[in-house]
Amino acid sequence: MAVAEFINKVLQGDCLEVMKNFESGSIDMVLTSPPYDNLRNYKGYVFPFEAIARELYRVVKDGGVVVWIVGDATIEGSETGTSFKQSLFFKEIGFNLHDTMIFRKRNPIPQIYRRRYNNEFEYMFVLSKGQVATHNPLMIDCLHAGLKLNGTTYKNYSKHEQRRAKMAKPVKDQKIKGNIWEYVVGKNLEDQEAKGHPAPFPCELARDHIYSWSNEGDLILDPMCGSGTTCKVARQLGRKFIGIDISQEYCEIARNRLCTANDVQAQLPLEAANLFRRTR
Repeated sequence: MAVAEFINKVLQGDCLEVMKNFESGSIDMVLTSPPYDNLRNYKGYVFPFEAIARELYRVVKDGGVVVWIVGDATIEGSETGTSFKQSLFFKEIGFNLHDTMIFRKRNPIPQIYRRRYNNEFEYMFVLSKGQVATHNPLMIDCLHAGLKLNGTTYKNYSKHEQRRAKMAKPVKDQKIKGNIWEYVVGKNLEDQEAKGHPAPFPCELARDHIYSWSNEGDLILDPMCGSGTTCKVARQLGRKFIGIDISQEYCEIARNRLCTANDVQAQLPLEAANLFRRTR
């Protein structure tokens, strides 16, 4: 069987076994949030991280990107560090750690005081197979757009000596967004469909990543698709998708969400949509 047999489907099964049917270098982008730490026994199934990571490296195209959204549990007073161990293993097998991004939750779940601050974020490791082929950066407005900074100095970052110099050029209207992305979790209407899953990420997060690292017509894979957020948003943005999950229950949630996604007009990230309007 070839990858074409699975396009635009949500498949119930072991992602490791399903991916073995894909040709090498057939996937443009992967966006997923795997089970981890105290959730590693997912619906009674074991999560073989290293084998999955190696298979992802095989099926992703040169220049393709894997966005791996993960966090750490705190066990017996210590964070596990699983997220960092996984990112380093990805490097060991050939991926570049292109960026370490933060998914900050605007409405984190309050935690019982354990002599630590309330956890508000997860990591989003952006891993690339070689040099990134596609980057459609999200843009934000500059706070001081158009201002001439006559008395301000900026450091000139280079591979060699770093110097500071005065720059009188007007500040640009826009700049590339930073790598800490904030989202409300579970409260937006489009996210309510995923209530049957214990840990769905926001559609807006999926939209921003899929727009950033792929183009229309590209093939997006979520090997642990859960409630199907990646698949739904990929379809909305004119991408092809493959979703895999070992839970039949979650596959049904994902398929039901895709039925409603058929009638939804494709949406761009808010920042990108505003940019397009300004450049017309």
